[in-house]
Amino acid sequence: KTSTRTRLSYEAAMTELGGHAIFLDYQTTQFALTEFSDEIQAVFRFGHALLYRARKTASVQAAAHFNHIPVIDGCSEKYHPSQALSDVLTMAEHANGLENIKRVVWLGIENNVSNSLMLVCVKLGIEFVLVTADVDVNSIDHELIEQANSTGLVKKMSSAADAVAGADFVHTDTWMNMEFFEHGDVKPEYAAEYKRRTQLFKPFQLTGELIDQHNPRAKIMHCMPCHVGYEISRSAVDHPNAIIFDQAENRLHMQKAMLLHAIGVPLQ
Repeated sequence: KTSTRTRLSYEAAMTELGGHAIFLDYQTTQFALTEFSDEIQAVFRFGHALLYRARKTASVQAAAHFNHIPVIDGCSEKYHPSQALSDVLTMAEHANGLENIKRVVWLGIENNVSNSLMLVCVKLGIEFVLVTADVDVNSIDHELIEQANSTGLVKKMSSAADAVAGADFVHTDTWMNMEFFEHGDVKPEYAAEYKRRTQLFKPFQLTGELIDQHNPRAKIMHCMPCHVGYEISRSAVDHPNAIIFDQAENRLHMQKAMLLHAIGVPLQ
């Protein structure tokens, strides 16, 4: 998967910690020419941790299975733990403590980011409300869903207005998968699904008006990149309650903590 914030935050984090980051992508390596298990084990010999941003969670799990160095899922079709942990940091900052976060609302589509954020929230005792029209079938993890639901803290609501009314933070994410696009244009094979999702999810758009009318204190969050006019409006991105860029910056700080923890350096 391509990346902006994940790559920048981890590379900057490693640099600011006094380390060095080496970037590899599929097109400029030999992974297509050999067995994955052999090539990934060779990669392990050149670093102390691997951030792996993959199309498939199974690939990340296959790499981690060798247990040579820590492997971090940098975003796969089922999870995005780096984003979720950073989002919790941002919410804790703006709520003046985790104990003040009572309800987090997710609008739009259930996907990899909502999976990880949901699990982190319920583990911290925070109510997590899903207001969604559909789920990305590739992101479904029955074990994770069962674990989250067993806490009694996951709720599903059909009305965005009702959910937002009691929210401390309202999150959204793109309705479209990265694989739908090439050079910014929708690939022909995904055109029908792109149109279907656009029509289906439009009522779940996060707007400034939604916040103003139903909960003027709720903070607006988006993991980015923002697709303005789709899952979020310009009025929401530019809203005084939007903390989207704080959210992006906190990727750097949380990634430092994750790297130190993974490598085994005690946190101060």
